[in-house]
Amino acid sequence: MPLTMEEKSILIQIARKSIEAKLDDKKIELHIDPAKFAILKSKSGVFVTLKINDQLRGCIGYITTDEPLYKTIQEAASHAAFEDPRFPPLQKSEYDEVELEISVLSEPYPMKDYDEIVIGEHGLILEENGQRGLLLPQVPVEHGMTKEQYLDSICRKTGIPQDTWKKKKLNMYLFTAEVFDEKEPEAEDGIS
Repeated sequence: MPLTMEEKSILIQIARKSIEAKLDDKKIELHIDPAKFAILKSKSGVFVTLKINDQLRGCIGYITTDEPLYKTIQEAASHAAFEDPRFPPLQKSEYDEVELEISVLSEPYPMKDYDEIVIGEHGLILEENGQRGLLLPQVPVEHGMTKEQYLDSICRKTGIPQDTWKKKKLNMYLFTAEVFDEKEPEAEDGIS
């Protein structure tokens, strides 16, 4: 079931409050009405992406989780801001420039054939030689990739030669994601 605008707004706010709390060295406090927002207690994989001036500043997430969606977003936002090994921890001076994007993932399922992959619709999870890599569905669109470039990219990300997919069928999973960011119109504030 797709998230409503209000639920999306709440999830963005949860991610923001999580980052703010860590920057201010405070505990995050959320008061969510589970009766009104039951979907927020669902268990879905999620990724939180931080950008500054449309440039990646952090991205961390979970393919699957046993935690409720809102808690997973709290953790992913904090990790993306302060623990993404590709970037130094977010500084307070950068906070106002950060734009957040959230991807709520569907359950991954095994790919039968490369022809199943639809650019802009499917994210890829590759498990090969004891390593795992993931690309979100929006990645090939943002970078203008063809399907072949997308497959090359997931191979590189997983640490195997980029043309491995041409030589054999890889152990790949597909998923979809509901992707939204702060640029979407905001709904009423549902948290305090």
